[in-house]
Amino acid sequence: MKPHRDLSELEDRLRYRFRKIDLLEEATTHKSFMNEGRRLGVTRNNERLEFLGDTVLGLVVAEYLMVTYPKYPEGILSKFKGRVVSEPTLASVSRALGIGGFLLIGKGEELTQGREKSSLLADAMEAVIAAIYLDSGLDAARTFIIGHFRSVIEQTVHEDSIQDYKTDLQEYCQRELETLPVYQVMDQRGPDHQKEFDVAVLIRGKIYGEGSGKSKKEAEQKAAKDALSRLARTSRDVLQPGKNTPS
Repeated sequence: MKPHRDLSELEDRLRYRFRKIDLLEEATTHKSFMNEGRRLGVTRNNERLEFLGDTVLGLVVAEYLMVTYPKYPEGILSKFKGRVVSEPTLASVSRALGIGGFLLIGKGEELTQGREKSSLLADAMEAVIAAIYLDSGLDAARTFIIGHFRSVIEQTVHEDSIQDYKTDLQEYCQRELETLPVYQVMDQRGPDHQKEFDVAVLIRGKIYGEGSGKSKKEAEQKAAKDALSRLARTSRDVLQPGKNTPS
């Protein structure tokens, strides 16, 4: 690709220096740019790299899960892997690295905030992984992936290991109170890749539990646990259908 773009800032964010910068240029070129790009000598987009990156990412994540969590069976590891390599996760990591700001996209995509679309960001993330793999091999790609995805993997495993308090609370409410709990997000803060959620669980319109977490799922589980703890300390008579809930 000619002429070369200055992608040194992106390399800083990736914490990787390319020997063949044209690979990174290709990885950050969306197919929508090709009509305008041909006048500038751009002849490739990131679709082929995306195809390869998907495979490299899956291999590295599967290997990391196998080695790091030897007690989990194949079915659970497969579920973890699926979450880690999903579009929302890839887009989140891509946003954290600021890849969207370096993408070459067509005018149509630009007008529709294409740089913020999860699908484009996820595809670009896979393409960057492939570019690193082709530039320096599997070890370099592995170092990059683990460096930027480790926290996501650990969070995924942690969330799954939390007891399913939501199901316990729902079953209790149906059986004892003839109603269902309702979860409400009270607050959320932080950037997209480091969100913190505060969730409350309400029973008949009153708050019975509260919880905070790095995802809505984690916060809801903690709120349900809090509610179950409170219900265990509350007289069943007070909670019978039609009776007032405690303040």
